[in-house]
Amino acid sequence: MNGSLYSRVMAFTNARLWKLAHIDVLLMVSLLLLISGGLVVLYSASGQRDDMVERQMFRLALGFSACIALAQLPPKYMRRASPVLFLFALSLLAAVLFFGVGAKGAQRWLELPGGFRFQPSELMKIVMPMTVAWYFSDRHLPPKLKHILMVLFIIMLPVLMIAKQPDLGTSLLVAVSGIFVLFLAGLQWRYIIGAFALAPLAGFSLWQVMHSYQKQRVLTFLNPESDPLGSGWNIIQSKTAIGSGGVYGKGWLEGTQAQLDFLPESHTDFIIAVLAEEFGMVGCITLLVAYLLIIARGLYISTMAEDNYARLLAGSLTLTFFVYLFVNIGMVSGILPVVGVPLPLISYGGTSIITIMATFGILMSIQTHKKAR
Repeated sequence: MNGSLYSRVMAFTNARLWKLAHIDVLLMVSLLLLISGGLVVLYSASGQRDDMVERQMFRLALGFSACIALAQLPPKYMRRASPVLFLFALSLLAAVLFFGVGAKGAQRWLELPGGFRFQPSELMKIVMPMTVAWYFSDRHLPPKLKHILMVLFIIMLPVLMIAKQPDLGTSLLVAVSGIFVLFLAGLQWRYIIGAFALAPLAGFSLWQVMHSYQKQRVLTFLNPESDPLGSGWNIIQSKTAIGSGGVYGKGWLEGTQAQLDFLPESHTDFIIAVLAEEFGMVGCITLLVAYLLIIARGLYISTMAEDNYARLLAGSLTLTFFVYLFVNIGMVSGILPVVGVPLPLISYGGTSIITIMATFGILMSIQTHKKAR
């Protein structure tokens, strides 16, 4: 019985129709399950606003379109386009500095016809690992020191431009996406140990250039109770919501922290606190299992890739997706400073949703365009 069920599942997974469409079934099903649950949580977190859920569904539709479109493109064409895309994304970041649209003290968007806004830094989250993977694709690995220094220059150029906006969270994620490629390329241990040795100096230098509100976030992380009605309010309310959910939660739409507006940004950065309060520890574990399935599939695709470019790119995209998850949960639970990183594919968002779905289109392309062996 179990063997027959397994055979049917594998037959469905390997169906010729999916191969022709270049869709990885296991990855797609995992994404659909995660997103479906996310819409349920968003409805509650948004104060039961149908219009917000509808906008989220529209953006998810755009994201799935980008995912399927990129899945049709063989990785060899992505590799050729990588340096051109890097220069294009870099020019968009420069345009933001001169012509960008501001909001809440940050200048991160470009205004498009029709009143739409586009955040170029989100594009760099994909282009950065593509570019670094392209740089290493035809070079001997592990990389030599001169190649490491060149890659660090490639990484730091857009990172500094994004930090200037200012957007510390996105700049760090862009840096991480490039550094993961460097690590997966076989970075030698002496360089890794050297990087850790320089970390305190780098942290001190970063502190010197951080804005006052960014420094306040770090100080609040260390002692949120020092300003419970001000900068510490978000994290205190978040911990309260998470703890009050218990094992099974209070029930859908029954959470007090979000429904009574005690929890700020409940539909964006702190949406997992809403999930924890209403569905409890069981709901959180279910969410983490869904994420684990996606990450495991991405790492499998990376290990089975045919060449260095595909392997490095798939590995970096998957690990960066894990960092999104880790940072968001870390900041909501109080083990990391608040840096404004949304919960991937669950939080209400625009460009970030399309970007993340595009990364999964790249993973599907890498998996489905392999030559028959």
